Amino acid sequence: MSVPFLLTAAQMRRIQPHFPLSHGMPRVDDRRVLSGIIFVIKAGLRWRDAPPAYGPHKTLYNRFIRWTRMGVFSRIFHALAGEADTPDRLIIDSTHLKAHRTAASLLERGLLHAASAAPRAA
Repeated sequence: MSVPFLLTAAQMRRIQPHFPLSHGMPRVDDRRVLSGIIFVIKAGLRWRDAPPAYGPHKTLYNRFIRWTRMGVFSRIFHALAGEADTPDRLIIDSTHLKAHRTAASLLERGLLHAASAAPRAA
């Protein structure tokens, strides 16, 4: 069965130093598992909907949780961001920002200033 997405060997070499060492039994292939984690997150799937080519969905989930708690992904992101040059532009995507339900009434109660002082069209 073909794998929909797989990290290249060069990509794995760049991030390999940030993975924890294996203690005792050898781990399942990190490249395949990490590729599965990326595929699930990128596609917005549930863990159990991961293609079987990546291995058991429970392995993907457990490894994601364990590595997140250990800070593996943070170390990878910081290392890769540190290697990059200063970007020409920055983009902020607000689709993931959520306002609390009480934030909608702050403007009406005078607790928040209007974004524009220009009069509104009637």
